[in-house]
Amino acid sequence: MFTAFSTALSALSADMTAVDVVGNNLANLNTPGYKASSVSFRDLVTESIGAGLGETQVGFGTGQPFTTREFNQGAIQSSTGLLDGAIEGDGFFVLSGSQGQMLYTRAGNFQVDSSGNLTTMTGEDVQGWMQGADGTVNSAGPIGNIVVPVGTVKPPIATQNFSMSLNLDSNAVNGQDSGTFSTPMQVYDSLGNQHTLTVTFTMSTTPNQWTYAVTIPAADMKTAPTVPLATGTIAFNASGTLITPPSTTPSVTVPITGLADGAKDMSLNWSLYDSAGAPTLTQFAQTSAVSANAQDGSAAASLTSIGLADGGSILAQYSNGQQLVVAQLALANVRNSSSLIAVGNNNFQGTAVTALPAIGVPGTGGRGTVEGGAIESSTVDIATEFTNLIIYQRAYEANARVVTAVDELSQDTINLKR
Repeated sequence: MFTAFSTALSALSADMTAVDVVGNNLANLNTPGYKASSVSFRDLVTESIGAGLGETQVGFGTGQPFTTREFNQGAIQSSTGLLDGAIEGDGFFVLSGSQGQMLYTRAGNFQVDSSGNLTTMTGEDVQGWMQGADGTVNSAGPIGNIVVPVGTVKPPIATQNFSMSLNLDSNAVNGQDSGTFSTPMQVYDSLGNQHTLTVTFTMSTTPNQWTYAVTIPAADMKTAPTVPLATGTIAFNASGTLITPPSTTPSVTVPITGLADGAKDMSLNWSLYDSAGAPTLTQFAQTSAVSANAQDGSAAASLTSIGLADGGSILAQYSNGQQLVVAQLALANVRNSSSLIAVGNNNFQGTAVTALPAIGVPGTGGRGTVEGGAIESSTVDIATEFTNLIIYQRAYEANARVVTAVDELSQDTINLKR
């Protein structure tokens, strides 16, 4: 009789734990990256009654239920946060806690603090790889805090190389308007000032041959130049392909000395052939025109925005229009993720039985991909949780009825002595 009383009490305790789990799931219905927990009940050891070996067994109720974190994929929703990111597939964002401990999270709503550190909303530092001195991100090295260049000014880059993809009209006539074609080219000096070079092509009296001259405005120089910066001759074959200068001499040197703004002297390489060895100048029966210009310099620029791109790259947008990758987020793949414990703030921490995390770039080694401008929703299903709540409530009421029945039987037993 009294066994039934303790058995029912164990069920009441287990059902209350289950209700607590449901309540916590429902409370985190809108928590980004939250993973719902499920409850697993278990029975306790049974007692054999009578002479037979197990012919009559009576259990001692249910033990404290196990809770399991279900790491299912949550729905990915677009967001307006520039630094928001969602993981599609396996893996966790890697964080460094206040005590330097490694933490994991699926919530990708990040922000930048006053020092430029990329952090979670609750202040944990996001881990990854920073841009090196050579301008590249080495994801083979150790991970560390990501610090974005907030409030910095990107120094200017002096132009060293430029190219023009253009066609010169094969029907042009020397001495007429069609026989002369000019096009501008903007370059930058060491101070970030822009200078406009003018490249003028003139049809020669020799068939398929043109001369060129590169000039700069006199106001840009300390002393007005008396001759062009560079001159020369180019020639094409009968198919309109550049043959002079040959591909063995793929560029023309354009020196600029004595700039009026005090910048360093420049020596520009005008590339007449692309990286594949194909000429960038042609001579066909089409109007002379430029199809593309390119140069490798830039003015000084201030940072205008920082954003998280697909793949986990941190992009810096500058006022001069340049966009650079300044960091790369790391993802960790944990084989037995169910062994992780929740430590609050949407974060998880490893335990003694957690496998060593495999940390790497998103989309590699079985790790999921990162989608920028998105957030992973909670995996809590409100219909499932309400169903479970009803089940646990009915189970609690049933076991409470057992307690009442046992109490009545106890009173009847006591009354037998009277």
